[in-house]
Amino acid sequence: MGSKNKLKRFRENETFSNVIQPERDSVLKGEFPYKGLWRKNFFKNESPIVLELGCGKGEYTVHLAKRSPEVNHIGIDIKGARFWRGAKTAVEEGLNNVGFIRTQIELITHCFAPGEVDEIWITFPDPQIKYKRTKHRLTHPNLLDAYKSVLKPEGLVHLKTDSEFLFGYTLGIVSQIGKIEYAHHNIYNNSDAPEVATAVQTFYENQFLEEKKAITYMKFTL
Repeated sequence: MGSKNKLKRFRENETFSNVIQPERDSVLKGEFPYKGLWRKNFFKNESPIVLELGCGKGEYTVHLAKRSPEVNHIGIDIKGARFWRGAKTAVEEGLNNVGFIRTQIELITHCFAPGEVDEIWITFPDPQIKYKRTKHRLTHPNLLDAYKSVLKPEGLVHLKTDSEFLFGYTLGIVSQIGKIEYAHHNIYNNSDAPEVATAVQTFYENQFLEEKKAITYMKFTL
């Protein structure tokens, strides 16, 4: 993507009422305006809240919002030029149950109050295989602790990935600190896979399927 195109998307994001782009310093100082007030001040309803972490183009966020209009959906990613597509689609289609935040995942506890979130989706994150990048894995124990903080008791976390490494790593971690509700290493070759896990294919997921890669999925509580 060219720099001009990125700038155009950044500018357009600033006009979308469903996009929030806080400064990192203000978030760290506790100045994020919607923490604890998402239902009251952003969505203006009392519906459940579902997050997609590392939402990329926002495809899952938008599709889940269409699928469940009675639920509020928020995509989080540091790359606003990516989720521009999802935000724009939500605006064009009048989806009032969709929001996007441009920020780092590790700041999640600064953006949501304890127990404010009902479910979390993690879809095709970078597995961060190199040892020095371990702490950036979206299922690293430190981040799982953060998710547990913002999730309601027994709130579900969904992980969908083409990485057998990340699938196995997460399975091992969660088996020690949480409860696996479902896990399978190839959901499109499994008749009992939850429909919600197979109903949406992202841009990258379609590429992986064309390459005959197995798509893994698990859901768990913390």
